[in-house]
Amino acid sequence: MVEVKRFSCNMLEENCYLLWDETKECVIIDCGAYYDVEREAIVKFIKEGGLKPVHLLGTHGHIDHHFGINTIYDEFGLSPEVSQKDADLMNSLPQQAMDLLQLTVGYAFPEVKHYFQTKEKIKFGTHELQVIETPGHTRGGVTFYCEEEKIAFTGDTLFRGSVGRTDLPGGNMFQLISSLRELSQLPDETILYSGHGPQTTLGFELAHNPYMDR
Repeated sequence: MVEVKRFSCNMLEENCYLLWDETKECVIIDCGAYYDVEREAIVKFIKEGGLKPVHLLGTHGHIDHHFGINTIYDEFGLSPEVSQKDADLMNSLPQQAMDLLQLTVGYAFPEVKHYFQTKEKIKFGTHELQVIETPGHTRGGVTFYCEEEKIAFTGDTLFRGSVGRTDLPGGNMFQLISSLRELSQLPDETILYSGHGPQTTLGFELAHNPYMDR
């Protein structure tokens, strides 16, 4: 069984997730921890729980989802893994902080360790996450789906009752709608953990989200 812990991070209330199974191998998704208290809470939870981080994953390349990746690299030696199509965003994280939030980041970000392949499967413990390409919010947006547990991490593609914005560089509403139709093929009972806001289910979104269709 996979367990999930959510941390709400930074000034944009971005969701960072830890997930692990009985082996204690752990995956970190979208570490947007900006403030020291947020970074410390994540590291403390991992260490006190005896977890063994094996992957640092990014659903896409926006700065609010990567503020804390230097801490994960320093503490656990993990570098980020993202889509190649968001390489330009990952290479411009400090500039994004300035352009979007008027922040000067005074530390270096670790280089991307690995770019996802099409339909790649990320293994941890006795489980795996399927990488589903879901562009639209960014060119390289992806969703991580665990078929066995019926859970998915949608980043900023799909929120409870809404979807990610498409007016930033690389955004495309046509692609986003296509991505939502891709996600609509998952089982209705799939629990969706998004990049901002509360969790939801695919069935709820199909019934209530005006952007969703099957």
